[in-house]
Amino acid sequence: MSARDGPTLITSVQRAFRLLEAASAHENGAPAKQLARETGLPLATSYHLLRTLVHDGYLRKLPDGGFILGDRLQNLHTTGRGQALLSRVRPTLAALRDELTTAAYLTFYEEGEIRVAEIVDGPRTPRVDLWVGFEDAGHATALGKSVLRELDDDSRKDYLSRHHLADLTPRTITGAAELLRHLDASPVAPAVTDLEEYALGTVCVAVPVYSGDTLGSLGVSLPADRLSRIEEIRARLIPAAGRVTRGLSLTG
Repeated sequence: MSARDGPTLITSVQRAFRLLEAASAHENGAPAKQLARETGLPLATSYHLLRTLVHDGYLRKLPDGGFILGDRLQNLHTTGRGQALLSRVRPTLAALRDELTTAAYLTFYEEGEIRVAEIVDGPRTPRVDLWVGFEDAGHATALGKSVLRELDDDSRKDYLSRHHLADLTPRTITGAAELLRHLDASPVAPAVTDLEEYALGTVCVAVPVYSGDTLGSLGVSLPADRLSRIEEIRARLIPAAGRVTRGLSLTG
């Protein structure tokens, strides 16, 4: 493309960013003419780019003609902040993986569901085969049970009322009352175990963590023949969970 053919794609992207920056400075919105003036762009170019940004959800046009940041941009900001938080704790998960020779997992309880946020594994420390999603297997995983153990009674009942306690292995606890007794009587508290309840041949240990007010869990999985290491693993998990909580709770 020659200079005579008009702005390059890179130039268009740069101009769009300038309009987004200008719009972000006006909490109550600014009209196209004002944004064009502040960015030094031709009005026709500004109109074209603003329409595109509105169409794609990066801007929103108000009834009075002003433009403000759109939901899609806000979502990107939220996602980016979450990625930044996870980047702070990945080294702790990697150190746990290398120290214990196990895959390491991090989950959060969000919108009533237990969701995997991060898995750190490797060639010598493969992750468990997630053949059933954690959202449907909270009752059968140490990570899920760790979260359930920390919830209050009403939140536990709400979760269990919305999730079928599927029989994933012969060892899976499928009765709500038995599950709650098991959680409250964990012999390695505050750690919780999954003894081949999610997958035969695999055991897991998990402890609670927090990201601000959001509850989560940190855990590891290992072959069942290494079950004798549970006390050692629990002893390493608890301080690691403290480091993860501190990393997730830092501001800025």
